[in-house]
Amino acid sequence: MAETVGSLVDKISIMELKIYHMQEQVERADASEEFRRQSAERVSVLKLQRDDLAEELTTLLSDIASGRVVPKVYRQFKMYNDPQYRVPPGQ
Repeated sequence: MAETVGSLVDKISIMELKIYHMQEQVERADASEEFRRQSAERVSVLKLQRDDLAEELTTLLSDIASGRVVPKVYRQFKMYNDPQYRVPPGQ
């Protein structure tokens, strides 16, 4: 499984922020008509990408709920700042 629930939610959140801020550019009174048109086209593309991610998330959640997919849990093993992993000086 390439994506996790968390990674998809993260990507959707980022996409929503991009849509919000690009929409602000569409509504700028001081920008040229061409700039606003290009920004509007970008909003459309961003919304399609967001919708694709949302569909992927819906499918993944459905697969998890039905048992077709069992998410793997990846453990974190951090070694930095842990004295038991330090080699004593001179060794």
